Amino acid sequence: MTAPKPCKDCEPGSKRPAPNPGPRCATHWRDEKERRKKAAHEKRVQTTYGLGDGTYDTLYAAQGGTCAICRRATGATRRLSVDHDHKSLLVRGLLCRPCNDMLGHSRDDPEFFARAKGYLEKPPAQDLGRWYAPE
Repeated sequence: MTAPKPCKDCEPGSKRPAPNPGPRCATHWRDEKERRKKAAHEKRVQTTYGLGDGTYDTLYAAQGGTCAICRRATGATRRLSVDHDHKSLLVRGLLCRPCNDMLGHSRDDPEFFARAKGYLEKPPAQDLGRWYAPE
């Protein structure tokens, strides 16, 4: 078995080996992986939506770092999706996955949300009596 190579990003003379097939130690490998992931996201957002030079981050900050609809999701574990109008192709904002899916299922129909609001304010079962869900 061959001895591990030294990490190419560590200071010369460092004892940190690069035990994996790549040229970096575990710490620098994680840093490089995160850098590439961020670069790939920026490139995808640039080519798909035309948001370049930190525009995604500016929009994220303008929304207070949360989903524009639910205001709960922060994008800390999963990045917020770029929402756009499919007719005009204009970017509308950043949404969490469930809110973006909800808009997709509603087909961007404002009447859908009016019906949902009416349903929450006066459910149909309310006229028939009070039923309770079992605990």
